[in-house]
Amino acid sequence: MNGDDKLLLAKNESGEIAPAEAARALASAATEAGKLALKMLDAGVRTWNKERNSPVTEADIAVDALLRKRLRGFAADYGWQSEESADVQSRPGQRRRWVVDPIDGTRSFIKKLPDWSIATALLEDGRPIAAALYAPVTDELFVATAGGGAVRNGVPIRASAARALDAARIAGPRMTLERLTQSGLAFETVPRIHSLALRFARVASGEIDAALASERSRDWDVAAADLLVHEAGGTLTTFSGEKLVYGRPEAEHPALAASGMVLHPALRATLTKVDKQP
Repeated sequence: MNGDDKLLLAKNESGEIAPAEAARALASAATEAGKLALKMLDAGVRTWNKERNSPVTEADIAVDALLRKRLRGFAADYGWQSEESADVQSRPGQRRRWVVDPIDGTRSFIKKLPDWSIATALLEDGRPIAAALYAPVTDELFVATAGGGAVRNGVPIRASAARALDAARIAGPRMTLERLTQSGLAFETVPRIHSLALRFARVASGEIDAALASERSRDWDVAAADLLVHEAGGTLTTFSGEKLVYGRPEAEHPALAASGMVLHPALRATLTKVDKQP
């Protein structure tokens, strides 16, 4: 029997897993999944393209199956949402859903670069309440619970307290960063982090001041990192300042920005301005 099969999760009087317990389950599953992905990568994996010419590998499928088995084994009555497998439709009144990206940053995974991750979260009423993000190559495990803070490898993390966009460290899509540069800002461009979840997690850890995402990111790309950023004292919103709601029939989101709380108003204002320019 696998060690994860022995992981017992305490439940409250309503029979729900507490966020801290859910985070423990997510962390355990994500770590095991990351080790499986590394093992398969070392052995060589078959690769093909799916919709939108997006690459997928047999490791994506294997990791998805592992996560689904582990997480639905902890709570089979919760919904399921993944990039690589069909949704388990929510029942009327169902409030909770596991949401995962088995390998976020598959292109980097295929090229054996370090910037890919396993992203997992538990949603309740459309918002993440527990999250675990594992970067296997660097052996970094980010964990967050709603109201309980965020940690990396057990050490608390905090988003940057930067106040000005000038000299800020920003990661994001090349075209958006170029438009920001053309607006006159003298910020530091961070080399692209291909895993969107990991890009936002670097904001949560304070390693970069801000991170951007183009429109059409999906629930599984963002949910885990969303909780990490907010629990680390930052914020992640649309350019217009709206927090994200997950688990809707349409899982796509508009362009997004994450940063520390102090920097966010200036970041959003500048992004909105350049976004309206021809």
